[in-house]
Amino acid sequence: MMSLAASAPRTFRYEVWDVFTRQPLTGNPLCVFLDARGMSDAEMQSIARETNLSETTFVLPGSGKGPRVRIFSPTTEYPFAGHPTLGTALALRQPGQRQIVLEENIGPIPVDFSERDGVFGDMLQTDPILAETHEPEKIAALLGCPASAFLADRPIVNISTGRPNLIVLFKNLAAMRSVQPDWRAVERYFSGGDPARGFYFLTPETESRTAQFHARKLNSRGEDPATGSAAGCAAAYLVQFGLAASGKQVLIEQGTEVKRPSELYVSAVKQGGKIGNVRVGGYGARVMRGELRLA
Repeated sequence: MMSLAASAPRTFRYEVWDVFTRQPLTGNPLCVFLDARGMSDAEMQSIARETNLSETTFVLPGSGKGPRVRIFSPTTEYPFAGHPTLGTALALRQPGQRQIVLEENIGPIPVDFSERDGVFGDMLQTDPILAETHEPEKIAALLGCPASAFLADRPIVNISTGRPNLIVLFKNLAAMRSVQPDWRAVERYFSGGDPARGFYFLTPETESRTAQFHARKLNSRGEDPATGSAAGCAAAYLVQFGLAASGKQVLIEQGTEVKRPSELYVSAVKQGGKIGNVRVGGYGARVMRGELRLA
């Protein structure tokens, strides 16, 4: 006969945050389980599938630098992702706290806090790896647009600050919004390299007067409203190719196409020909809190 103690449900607290925004119900939503001790890997994956958000995070005790954070999509675990890092840091921040270090599978990620019209979090990403370049004509064929839609003399480069992205510069918003990707062809094109690669589109034409670039992150499942990992790649790209000054913060707007407007503040430093100190920051708004019960 099963004891009452053995059948008692386990309770886990969670919060839902909208990340890279100050306005609830905009930005990129994230579910944070504040203390995931006692959960199995399989349970974490099942819960991420249940929330069905782009990512769900699970906080565990760390090795001493800070809490350990595991990041799951509905189908897999990620070593790093941007909006889950920032959102988890904001959820864990104590009043007056100036920094938190999150131990992720990619390594420690520090997030600094300041107060300017709310609590602003600024994550330091890993130094960028600038990998292969891609021919505009081949990428245009995959995206269903002419190569003339791209900004002239700006290479298409695969960059990673934890997760790889092909940075594609478009002339304007109309050109960016005209794309009709052939995702089967994209999958075949990427099959010979890192399967995590994707596209991050940028254009200097913006909707907001305060933003310097407009971005989109599309995949075969839909569109991401705010992509912190890709924005770090974009920061490295913009500084490397002279579209942003070294160390100067640039505002990227994203998400308006899916009615989830977001703001990502990015910067990178170029010194001795090398890009480093890649930072991606923004705000967050807590919109829900609750408990999950598991048998």
